[in-house]
Amino acid sequence: MPEVLKAPLVLEFPFTRSLGPVQSAFLTGLRERVVLGVRTTDGRTLVPPVEYDPVTAEEIRDLVEVAPTGTVTTWAWNHAPRRGQPLGIPFAWVLVRLDGADTALLHALDAPGPEAVRTGMRVRVRWAGERSGAITDIACFEPHEDPPGVSAQSPGRAGAAEPAAHDGRFDDMVTGIVAPARLDYVYSPGRAQTAFIHALADRRTVGERCPSCRKVYVPPRGACPTCGVATSEQVEVGPRGTLTTYCIVNIKAKNLDIEVPYVYGHIALDGADLALHGRIAGIPYDQVRMGLRVEPVWTEGGRYPDHYRPTGEPDADYEAYKELL
Repeated sequence: MPEVLKAPLVLEFPFTRSLGPVQSAFLTGLRERVVLGVRTTDGRTLVPPVEYDPVTAEEIRDLVEVAPTGTVTTWAWNHAPRRGQPLGIPFAWVLVRLDGADTALLHALDAPGPEAVRTGMRVRVRWAGERSGAITDIACFEPHEDPPGVSAQSPGRAGAAEPAAHDGRFDDMVTGIVAPARLDYVYSPGRAQTAFIHALADRRTVGERCPSCRKVYVPPRGACPTCGVATSEQVEVGPRGTLTTYCIVNIKAKNLDIEVPYVYGHIALDGADLALHGRIAGIPYDQVRMGLRVEPVWTEGGRYPDHYRPTGEPDADYEAYKELL
């Protein structure tokens, strides 16, 4: 049996979202070193603010300013920070209830060690030197001792008994953010898909047949998703197949050297009972259709088909592939 494959993989993409009036005010406020919360109809102050009351689901828009100081409600020590985390040295993740707030904000606490952190300790915001309207405008929290005679529950800059109302207006409001998402992991395809990948290197497509329902799954999963029994009988399928469904891609992906628009679709290879996906080329995108008969095209040295192209055969009848949509 060939060695089971494994490889490091990175899944990364930028997540772009627009901001409503509450989040826009909150993030713009951080840029201006102002922490805003939102007040519910029953008098609770929520920080970070939300647009709908988590208890009643009613819309809330009443913004208030809370203090940049607060109290740690719970914490966990992070002895090995990862890439992209707030601090590059060991730190504590903390939930901080800012003075004037009724809920806690999650962020990092810069402390010399876990022995220096405790529930109930007083902390304050350490602002980032350069701020752009993001949660990272709070660089972290740091330990803080209140001046003599100052109550820990005196919120706001002026020490008022209640958080001060705020109209949420600033110059050059932040209206959208881009949040990078990244996942680094080691993927092992397992016995069945390892055999599938090795076969692709020989320009063959191999699936596995369920001993119960007799369906052939490509790519193989090592077990039948319908019957729940292990599969081991290998079956070579294709190389030709039928395009069952497809989409036209009009947005160019980063680091992908394919001009838009292009077509990506599900292809039911002859002899398979599960459609796999692949790019369709060799035909104008507006002439691609369900039932199109296709075949794989390999590049020199490629370990998998680069794309699929029309075979020139008559289109498959819908009844022949309707169960594979």
